[in-house]
Amino acid sequence: MATATVVFLVIGGVGLAILAFALLGGEMAHLGGLGADGLVSLEAVAGFLGALGFAGAITVELLDARSPGLIAASALVALVAAFVAAWLALRFSRAARDMPTDATPTRAHLVGTMGVVVTAVPAAGGYGEVRVRLGGQPVKLYARAEQALPAGTSIFVVEAPTDTSVVVEATPHTGKA
Repeated sequence: MATATVVFLVIGGVGLAILAFALLGGEMAHLGGLGADGLVSLEAVAGFLGALGFAGAITVELLDARSPGLIAASALVALVAAFVAAWLALRFSRAARDMPTDATPTRAHLVGTMGVVVTAVPAAGGYGEVRVRLGGQPVKLYARAEQALPAGTSIFVVEAPTDTSVVVEATPHTGKA
C-alpha cells in the first residue's frame, strides 16, 4: 500500500471521528460559535475530511499513484469529492434540523377520540382502563364513566381531567378500536 494511500486513509478516519463527535455531541456540533446556520458545522467538516481521505485513497490505488504528478491528480479528485460531500452534509444536516414536526399531543387532544374499554369501568367513581389512538399511537388511560362499562365496549372521550385519565361515554360499536 502506498504511503499516499495511508495518509488519505488517516484523513478519512479523522473525518469519521469528527462525524461521530458531531452526532453524539448534539448542540456542541458547531465550530467557532458561528451557530447552526454557519458554514463551519462539524457535519460539513466531517463530510469534507471523510470524502477527501477516502476518495483520495481510492484514487491513489486506482491510478497506482507513485509519482508526485499522479498523487496530485488523486488529491484534485479527492478535493472535488470533498467539496461535494461537505455541501451535501451541510444541506442534509440543515434539512434534518429544520424539518417541521407535528405538535406534541396534550390532554386536550384526547377529547373527542374513540376507543375501547380494556379493563371494566365501574359505575360513578371507580376507574377502569381504556385504549384510544392519539397521534396514530395506541394510548392506555384510566377512565371513569357515569355508568358501568364492560371490557370491549366502544367509548368516546368527553373530558380529560388529567394527562392519564379521561371521562368516557359508551358509543354504538363501530367495529374499530
